[in-house]
Amino acid sequence: MVYAKAFFDLQLQFAHKVTELSGLPLTHVLLKYTNLYIRFGLGRDFHPAHPVWQAYLAGLQDTHDRQDWTYRFYLTRAEAMAGPPVVATFGCFSYALLRGDRIRLHFQNADTEGHSSLSVACLRQRRADLTALFEHVQRTLPERVQVVGVSWLYNLEAYHRLFPVSYIATARVISDRFHSMPLWGQFLDRHGGIKESMTRPFLEHLERQVSVERLHECFPFQVLTVEAPVREFYDCYGL
Repeated sequence: MVYAKAFFDLQLQFAHKVTELSGLPLTHVLLKYTNLYIRFGLGRDFHPAHPVWQAYLAGLQDTHDRQDWTYRFYLTRAEAMAGPPVVATFGCFSYALLRGDRIRLHFQNADTEGHSSLSVACLRQRRADLTALFEHVQRTLPERVQVVGVSWLYNLEAYHRLFPVSYIATARVISDRFHSMPLWGQFLDRHGGIKESMTRPFLEHLERQVSVERLHECFPFQVLTVEAPVREFYDCYGL
């Protein structure tokens, strides 16, 4: 999916506010407080000396329109692998392997029937996606696997109703995720456009913000992490 220019403009507005409040250089803020490094397909090590990142910063210094340059640079990198490596995909869900016999669930709004992928009309299909996913896990991975989720979506009843109650009960906020899609993804619609209903209150809060320590309060939803043994998912989906 190619994301809309407005998604990058939003992050640049946020970065500008961070520089005002913190006094940090913009180059540092763009690396630590936006999703740009990952969206350019540069991985998750956030090495400031990465040659592609340095090329982006060099162009940023030579332009009078940072928003235009950022989006044009992104379009040259749009085919780079920016998403997490996954083992298998089932409908809107996929999973990746983590260290220590853990797997992480990922969600993509991939339903093509015209409904929201998390609507009541799609509830049965989403549970079918998850059932197929955990059938695959059951066949291929050890019994001791732990299941991990990290996303703003766990704030939504329409999302967390798909999972075991015990899994959702472990939810806790992860702070300082300003460079991650699990935070910025809340502003995107299913087509990669921007959700005005989410960005408007975000920008209003951002304009009034006077503290770096409270920047997280500008975001409508925080990133939640959840974790539970895979056995609880087998029981939930009748496997």
